[in-house]
Amino acid sequence: MISFSDSLKRLPTPDGRKFISLFERGTLKIELYAPRGTDPQQPHRQDEVYVVAEGSGEFVIEERREKFNRGDVLFAPAGVPHRFENFSDDFAVWVLFYGPDGGEKS
Repeated sequence: MISFSDSLKRLPTPDGRKFISLFERGTLKIELYAPRGTDPQQPHRQDEVYVVAEGSGEFVIEERREKFNRGDVLFAPAGVPHRFENFSDDFAVWVLFYGPDGGEKS
């Protein structure tokens, strides 16, 4: 079992990362991501599913801006620029990377 509260206590990491890798099998990788202030991420090499664990804000993907809340599920295809904006201080998402490595950056 992966505990949200235990995982969140490990962020940010000692080296300042805003995410922590928690599970990996085949092409599936699960992380917890909790940016504070700004979301500096770049496009990733795999498709991503975000499950909002806490908080609310806006998900910006290409030219779209979508409001999100706790419990919502968001999708970002590999290589497509996206970010979180105007999010609450408690914002945290489960990130599920999966599929072939085919995007721009990791």
